[in-house]
Amino acid sequence: MQIGVFDSGKGGAFVADRLRQLVPSCTFVLVDDSANVPYGSRPTSEVIELTDQAIQPLLATCPIIIIACNTATTAGIHELRRRYPNTTFIGIEPMLKPAQAQTKTGRITVLATPGTLRSKRYQELKQLFAHVSTVDEPDTIDWARKIEDGLAHEIDLSELHGSISNGSDTLVLACTHYIGIKDHLQKAYPAVAILEPSGAIAERLMQLLPRHSR
Repeated sequence: MQIGVFDSGKGGAFVADRLRQLVPSCTFVLVDDSANVPYGSRPTSEVIELTDQAIQPLLATCPIIIIACNTATTAGIHELRRRYPNTTFIGIEPMLKPAQAQTKTGRITVLATPGTLRSKRYQELKQLFAHVSTVDEPDTIDWARKIEDGLAHEIDLSELHGSISNGSDTLVLACTHYIGIKDHLQKAYPAVAILEPSGAIAERLMQLLPRHSR
Protein backbone atom coordinates (compact mmCIF):
# COMPACT_ATOMS: atom_id res chain seq x y z
CA MET A 1 0.00 0.00 0.00
CA GLN A 2 1.15 3.51 -0.78
CA ILE A 3 1.35 5.76 2.29
CA GLY A 4 1.86 9.51 2.11
CA VAL A 5 4.28 11.32 4.41
CA PHE A 6 4.24 15.10 4.70
CA ASP A 7 6.50 17.46 6.60
CA SER A 8 7.39 21.08 6.07
CA GLY A 9 10.97 20.03 5.32
CA LYS A 10 13.59 17.35 6.00
CA GLY A 11 11.90 15.98 9.11
CA GLY A 12 9.55 13.85 7.03
CA ALA A 13 12.48 12.11 5.38
CA PHE A 14 13.85 11.09 8.79
CA VAL A 15 10.45 9.64 9.72
CA ALA A 16 9.95 7.92 6.34
CA ASP A 17 13.38 6.27 6.51
CA ARG A 18 12.51 4.77 9.88
CA LEU A 19 9.03 3.69 8.74
CA ARG A 20 10.48 1.84 5.76
CA GLN A 21 12.39 -0.28 8.26
CA LEU A 22 9.46 -0.77 10.63
CA VAL A 23 6.69 -1.31 8.05
CA PRO A 24 8.42 -2.77 4.97
CA SER A 25 5.14 -3.94 3.43
CA CYS A 26 4.23 -0.32 2.58
CA THR A 27 5.63 2.12 0.07
CA PHE A 28 6.15 5.60 1.50
CA VAL A 29 5.71 8.63 -0.75
CA LEU A 30 7.20 11.81 0.65
CA VAL A 31 6.26 15.43 -0.01
CA ASP A 32 7.51 18.54 1.75
CA ASP A 33 7.14 22.29 1.57
CA SER A 34 10.76 23.34 1.44
CA ALA A 35 9.78 26.67 -0.11
CA ASN A 36 8.04 27.68 3.12
CA VAL A 37 9.93 25.78 5.81
CA PRO A 38 10.02 26.18 8.77
CA TYR A 39 6.41 26.33 9.92
CA GLY A 40 7.09 26.83 13.61
CA SER A 41 6.74 30.61 13.72
CA ARG A 42 3.86 30.94 11.22
CA PRO A 43 0.24 31.72 12.19
CA THR A 44 -2.07 28.73 12.57
CA SER A 45 -4.26 29.67 9.61
CA GLU A 46 -1.22 29.92 7.33
CA VAL A 47 0.11 26.54 8.50
CA ILE A 48 -3.25 24.93 7.66
CA GLU A 49 -3.35 26.36 4.14
CA LEU A 50 0.29 25.56 3.40
CA THR A 51 -0.20 21.99 4.59
CA ASP A 52 -3.36 21.62 2.51
CA GLN A 53 -1.56 22.82 -0.63
CA ALA A 54 1.43 20.57 -0.02
CA ILE A 55 -0.53 17.32 0.41
CA GLN A 56 -2.54 17.69 -2.81
CA PRO A 57 -0.27 15.28 -4.78
CA LEU A 58 -0.86 12.58 -2.15
CA LEU A 59 -4.64 12.66 -1.92
CA ALA A 60 -5.41 10.69 -5.07
CA THR A 61 -3.06 7.75 -4.44
CA CYS A 62 -2.51 7.52 -0.67
CA PRO A 63 -5.44 6.33 1.47
CA ILE A 64 -3.38 7.15 4.57
CA ILE A 65 -1.32 10.32 4.95
CA ILE A 66 1.07 10.85 7.84
CA ILE A 67 1.41 14.49 8.89
CA ALA A 68 4.99 14.13 10.11
CA CYS A 69 5.11 17.62 11.53
CA ASN A 70 4.13 18.53 15.10
CA THR A 71 3.32 22.12 14.11
CA ALA A 72 1.06 21.09 11.21
CA THR A 73 -0.62 18.40 13.31
CA THR A 74 -1.44 20.64 16.25
CA ALA A 75 -2.51 23.47 13.94
CA GLY A 76 -4.62 21.69 11.42
CA ILE A 77 -5.14 17.94 11.44
CA HIS A 78 -8.77 18.31 12.54
CA GLU A 79 -9.41 20.69 9.65
CA LEU A 80 -7.72 18.33 7.17
CA ARG A 81 -9.92 15.47 8.39
CA ARG A 82 -12.97 17.67 7.88
CA ARG A 83 -11.92 18.68 4.37
CA TYR A 84 -10.89 15.20 3.24
CA PRO A 85 -13.11 12.67 5.02
CA ASN A 86 -12.12 9.83 2.66
CA THR A 87 -8.46 10.08 3.66
CA THR A 88 -7.09 8.78 6.94
CA PHE A 89 -4.64 11.16 8.57
CA ILE A 90 -2.08 10.13 11.18
CA GLY A 91 -0.65 13.05 13.11
CA ILE A 92 2.25 13.55 15.44
CA GLU A 93 1.92 14.95 18.93
CA PRO A 94 4.62 15.74 21.50
CA MET A 95 5.27 12.53 23.43
CA LEU A 96 4.41 13.84 26.87
CA LYS A 97 2.47 10.77 27.97
CA PRO A 98 5.36 8.32 27.34
CA ALA A 99 7.79 10.90 28.73
CA GLN A 100 5.85 11.01 31.99
CA ALA A 101 5.93 7.20 32.13
CA GLN A 102 9.66 7.24 31.39
CA THR A 103 10.97 9.90 33.76
CA LYS A 104 12.39 8.88 37.11
CA THR A 105 13.27 12.39 38.25
CA GLY A 106 10.01 14.14 37.40
CA ARG A 107 11.74 16.56 35.04
CA ILE A 108 11.22 16.46 31.25
CA THR A 109 12.78 18.53 28.46
CA VAL A 110 10.62 19.25 25.40
CA LEU A 111 12.34 20.42 22.21
CA ALA A 112 9.68 22.02 20.01
CA THR A 113 8.96 24.91 17.69
CA PRO A 114 7.20 28.04 18.98
CA GLY A 115 4.08 27.01 17.06
CA THR A 116 3.87 23.68 18.83
CA LEU A 117 4.57 25.14 22.26
CA ARG A 118 1.83 27.76 21.95
CA SER A 119 -0.75 25.36 20.53
CA LYS A 120 -3.85 24.47 22.48
CA ARG A 121 -3.20 20.76 21.98
CA TYR A 122 0.30 20.93 23.45
CA GLN A 123 -1.02 22.73 26.51
CA GLU A 124 -3.73 20.08 26.87
CA LEU A 125 -1.18 17.25 26.64
CA LYS A 126 1.04 18.91 29.21
CA GLN A 127 -1.86 19.36 31.61
CA LEU A 128 -3.18 15.83 31.06
CA PHE A 129 0.03 13.84 31.24
CA ALA A 130 2.88 15.91 32.66
CA HIS A 131 1.26 18.18 35.23
CA VAL A 132 3.03 16.35 38.05
CA SER A 133 6.44 16.92 36.44
CA THR A 134 8.55 19.95 35.68
CA VAL A 135 8.58 20.50 31.91
CA ASP A 136 11.44 22.55 30.51
CA GLU A 137 11.03 24.11 27.05
CA PRO A 138 14.42 25.41 25.84
CA ASP A 139 14.57 27.92 23.01
CA THR A 140 15.21 25.95 19.79
CA ILE A 141 13.70 28.49 17.40
CA ASP A 142 16.51 28.29 14.84
CA TRP A 143 17.18 24.54 14.98
CA ALA A 144 14.79 23.44 12.21
CA ARG A 145 16.16 26.07 9.85
CA LYS A 146 19.75 25.01 10.53
CA ILE A 147 18.95 21.33 10.03
CA GLU A 148 17.07 22.15 6.83
CA ASP A 149 20.07 24.11 5.54
CA GLY A 150 22.59 21.39 6.40
CA LEU A 151 24.00 23.41 9.29
CA ALA A 152 23.12 21.06 12.14
CA HIS A 153 26.72 21.26 13.34
CA GLU A 154 26.10 24.91 14.20
CA ILE A 155 23.31 24.13 16.67
CA ASP A 156 24.21 25.33 20.15
CA LEU A 157 23.16 22.84 22.81
CA SER A 158 23.83 25.27 25.65
CA GLU A 159 20.08 25.97 25.92
CA LEU A 160 19.69 22.38 27.14
CA HIS A 161 22.49 22.35 29.70
CA GLY A 162 20.49 23.99 32.48
CA SER A 163 17.57 21.60 32.10
CA ILE A 164 19.78 18.49 32.09
CA SER A 165 21.96 19.68 34.95
CA ASN A 166 18.82 20.38 36.98
CA GLY A 167 17.80 16.73 36.70
CA SER A 168 15.89 16.22 33.46
CA ASP A 169 16.28 12.58 32.45
CA THR A 170 13.89 12.50 29.46
CA LEU A 171 14.15 14.49 26.24
CA VAL A 172 11.15 14.77 23.90
CA LEU A 173 11.87 15.53 20.25
CA ALA A 174 8.66 17.38 19.42
CA CYS A 175 9.82 18.43 15.94
CA THR A 176 10.67 15.77 13.38
CA HIS A 177 13.58 17.84 12.10
CA TYR A 178 15.27 17.15 15.42
CA ILE A 179 15.36 13.41 14.72
CA GLY A 180 18.26 14.33 12.44
CA ILE A 181 20.40 15.22 15.46
CA LYS A 182 19.19 12.48 17.80
CA ASP A 183 22.54 10.69 17.74
CA HIS A 184 24.35 13.95 18.47
CA LEU A 185 22.03 14.64 21.41
CA GLN A 186 22.48 11.12 22.74
CA LYS A 187 26.26 11.46 22.64
CA ALA A 188 26.04 14.80 24.44
CA TYR A 189 23.66 13.43 27.10
CA PRO A 190 24.22 9.66 27.28
CA ALA A 191 22.22 9.21 30.49
CA VAL A 192 19.09 10.90 29.12
CA ALA A 193 16.27 8.96 27.39
CA ILE A 194 15.38 10.53 24.03
CA LEU A 195 11.87 10.00 22.70
CA GLU A 196 10.85 10.44 19.05
CA PRO A 197 7.59 9.38 17.38
CA SER A 198 8.58 6.97 14.58
CA GLY A 199 7.77 3.83 16.56
CA ALA A 200 4.39 5.16 17.67
CA ILE A 201 3.53 6.15 14.10
CA ALA A 202 4.43 2.65 12.88
CA GLU A 203 2.18 1.07 15.53
CA ARG A 204 -0.75 3.28 14.56
CA LEU A 205 -0.19 2.57 10.87
CA MET A 206 -0.20 -1.19 11.49
CA GLN A 207 -3.52 -0.82 13.31
CA LEU A 208 -5.05 1.02 10.35
CA LEU A 209 -3.74 -1.09 7.47
CA PRO A 210 -6.32 -3.91 7.75
CA ARG A 211 -9.14 -1.40 7.39
CA HIS A 212 -7.70 -0.17 4.09
CA SER A 213 -6.80 -3.62 2.73
CA ARG A 214 -10.33 -4.89 2.33
